Amino acid sequence: MAYSTLLIEEGVARLTLNRPEVHNAFDDSLIAELNAHLDELHALANAGDVRVVVLGSEGKSFSAGADLNWMKRMVDYGLEDNLADSRKLSALMFGLDTLPCPTVCRVQGAAFGGAVGLAACCDLVIASDKAKFCLSEVKIGLSPAVISPYVQRALGERQMRRYALTAEVMDAPTAMALGLVHQVVEHDALDSAVDAMLDTLLGGSPQAQRATKALLASVAQAPDSDATREHTCQVISKLRVSQEGQEGLASFFEKRRPAWTQPSGLQEPNTAEPRS
Repeated sequence: MAYSTLLIEEGVARLTLNRPEVHNAFDDSLIAELNAHLDELHALANAGDVRVVVLGSEGKSFSAGADLNWMKRMVDYGLEDNLADSRKLSALMFGLDTLPCPTVCRVQGAAFGGAVGLAACCDLVIASDKAKFCLSEVKIGLSPAVISPYVQRALGERQMRRYALTAEVMDAPTAMALGLVHQVVEHDALDSAVDAMLDTLLGGSPQAQRATKALLASVAQAPDSDATREHTCQVISKLRVSQEGQEGLASFFEKRRPAWTQPSGLQEPNTAEPRS
């Protein structure tokens, strides 16, 4: 049985964890499937065939973190086997974080352990008022090690120290106040809020969004350097003379919608059947 599904329609890819019977917990099979899906999505996003990715899950919980049966098997793993497993999870987080197109995380319930990392790797997180977040690893003698670069970037170092060391549960408003979540809505309004965000994102230039996401990642590494300043000049100059840049400026001055928001626009949608 597939642990995850990928549906791509009209430029929107929906990557969905599909293990509701175990609260969408991670194991090696799910991680392998997600890594394969992300490889495909990187290629499609770079080609402009996928414009936005929505990460979600089926059932009551977003994800309970590590699967108990997987953890039982790992008890007998040696250091090398544990390193191999950890590197696959690290590849998952990195692959999600570096997708070229915008990403939206839909959190309907509990997000524990590694699931907090998934949320932190997405550009936008929209959560139900029933959602809860917890860096629960220290409760079982472990550490949120692999996800720490992404979660600490979202929470900041001071708040990361608190929640990684205490394993306290954050409700959705607290997670939003700390920077992990961008929007909290009533549970029944979650899908409507995600759809509204998709409409907003699809109004932007696909090329400009990819360039901006890459630019922000670069700026975060060295915000005040000569190389960064030159890079920012290069990015805006290339966008101004590009096809989409010219179309965006023309549509603004002509008071019309840009071509990429039209069915016959610069980016043709990709439609595919669900896959697993």
